Amino acid sequence: MEEVRLMKGNEAIAHAAIRYGVDGYFGYPITPQSEILETLEELMPWDTTGMVVLQAESEVAAINMVYGGAATGKACMTSSSSPGVSLKQEGISYIAAGELPALIINCMRGGPGLGTIQPSQADYFQATKGGGHGDYHLIVLSPATVQEMADFVGLGFDLAYKYRNPVMMLADGVVGQMMEKVVLPPQRPRRTDSEIAEQCPWAVTGRPEGRGPVVQTTLELDPLKMEKHNLHLQEKYDLISANEVRYQEVDTDDAEYLVMAFGSVARICQKAVEEAREQGIKVGLLRPVTLWPFPAEPVARLSRKVKGILVVELNAGQMIEDVRLSLDERIPVHHFGRMGGIVMDPDEVLDALKAKFNIQ
Repeated sequence: MEEVRLMKGNEAIAHAAIRYGVDGYFGYPITPQSEILETLEELMPWDTTGMVVLQAESEVAAINMVYGGAATGKACMTSSSSPGVSLKQEGISYIAAGELPALIINCMRGGPGLGTIQPSQADYFQATKGGGHGDYHLIVLSPATVQEMADFVGLGFDLAYKYRNPVMMLADGVVGQMMEKVVLPPQRPRRTDSEIAEQCPWAVTGRPEGRGPVVQTTLELDPLKMEKHNLHLQEKYDLISANEVRYQEVDTDDAEYLVMAFGSVARICQKAVEEAREQGIKVGLLRPVTLWPFPAEPVARLSRKVKGILVVELNAGQMIEDVRLSLDERIPVHHFGRMGGIVMDPDEVLDALKAKFNIQ
């Protein structure tokens, strides 16, 4: 029987983490994602599943705890918000270089700098272009509902282990703080040490006679070996791009104009599409679910049949760059965004669509 609960998006992440069988959560409080840590502390999963929940002394400490735990094959995760994720970037780069599975939650707030505690989508570049150093990619999932906040915990870890690659759930303050009904996943048992040994032969043990390497390191002083490792990573990223693109289409079959948005803004745009259709304007919505790998093929396909694309984001224009890179044909592509923590409404989106494309 399904268990349906009413809860915030951040709370749903915490519940889903316990039910997935996560071994360790290491975080640090920052608005608007603090409820993840607070909910875990309230639920005390160390008494039920054995999950370790630790408020680290800093964001830097938290991501390095994830790095260490993931190196042993354990399912480890962290969460933060924009400036906190900036502090984690070095550790994220190490995790990517070490090909370790981990889940990182970013519940975005306005910036740059300390910015505002209000919602934003201005960390798109940071997540999809590799905010740390070196040639690496995160798999980036963008939830638009509280249900997806819960579902993407399991999906994120499944993808992380499938490809030995860190996954980021790029949420925003709207989805993190809003309350909706959510169907919680069933409780999974945490994997035993013997199961981890079987599933993760690459995991470190610290013992020369044990399985896997003795230590985990991303340092390589031989440039030829370093290049070989980088080429291997690029092959893996090509495989992910070929198999893990996820997106949602709404009313695109007969669309003359296309609106693109991710996360909570996609829900606002879906209402704008409905209002446009009521006025006789044929508009469709394309929502990327994976921001990396980006759904370039669907963008190219739809660009061949529409008159123009409006990209709507809570930033100054970031995803629009990937949209333009995906186009097969030269069609008008415009941006509409709000910043500073201001969230647009559907009427604003529709007005922007009409103004940008001179629709009467």
